[in-house]
Amino acid sequence: MIKSNFSIKDLENLSGIKAHTIRIWEKRYQLLNPERTESNIRSYDTHSLQKILNVSYLNNHGLKISTIAELDEAEIDSEVKKLAQESNTSNHSVQEIKLAMINFDKQLFDQVYSNGFEKLGFIGVFREILIPFLQELGYLWHSNTVNVAHEHFISHLIKQKLLSHIESVEYLTDDKHKEVYVLFLPPNEMHDLGLLFLNYELLSRGRKTIYLGASMTLESLKHFQQNELKPIFVTYITVYPSIKKMPKFLKEFEQKVGSGDENKLWILGPVVPSIKHLELSKGRKTFDSIPDLIKNVDVQPT
Repeated sequence: MIKSNFSIKDLENLSGIKAHTIRIWEKRYQLLNPERTESNIRSYDTHSLQKILNVSYLNNHGLKISTIAELDEAEIDSEVKKLAQESNTSNHSVQEIKLAMINFDKQLFDQVYSNGFEKLGFIGVFREILIPFLQELGYLWHSNTVNVAHEHFISHLIKQKLLSHIESVEYLTDDKHKEVYVLFLPPNEMHDLGLLFLNYELLSRGRKTIYLGASMTLESLKHFQQNELKPIFVTYITVYPSIKKMPKFLKEFEQKVGSGDENKLWILGPVVPSIKHLELSKGRKTFDSIPDLIKNVDVQPT
């Protein structure tokens, strides 16, 4: 079922504007007119969500809320489109993908993707629009703003685009590169879009990859140490293991796969900023982003 009613907390999570600020804007500028329950709890419709996303976009790009409040909705839409075209920013596209997800609107997703592809190309669309969206999606999931149906819907659309582009580069392997990148997600980690895009980035550079995908047991990785592959294991952690369980995960990797510099493990994903304080053993590296990792790959010896 399409979600048609939103709490003020939902609006905060989706727009980035604090609930307290939304209340002030309602009182001072009559920016939104929510329905109220008998217990005086605000309820917003999809129209209100779209408006607050547009207001957030304009406000983040320097327009004062007092100026925005003087515009009617057609003028707000016009200003958003004008600013998006002039500044060529990805923020508006991210907001539109949120709406496509909330409304299960494949046509809107395809339109945003096509416009982005025309301006930025596939890598640009993914790096500048889809990865920022996926990072926000993780937060929206944790805050219960979206449910599993929303996530599955939008993830499937993004995965379709990824797989078609991966197919176009999967035979570009250059034998001068000796390293093999084994891409996997830990047990119970199912969010594989970041890992899939990394697979595309590596393949497009002629690197050898073995893509294992979601929820791999660490015991199964030991196999790749037995046939002289000398792999670099790469994982993209979104939800599991949690930040608190990361030390245990790293210890289990050493026990079940191997320790030392010859057993490399590279880690990406939203979990990385929270584990930078950990003292990592030899062969372990964290990367803030896929481009950050790719820079490291590009200087690997052949």
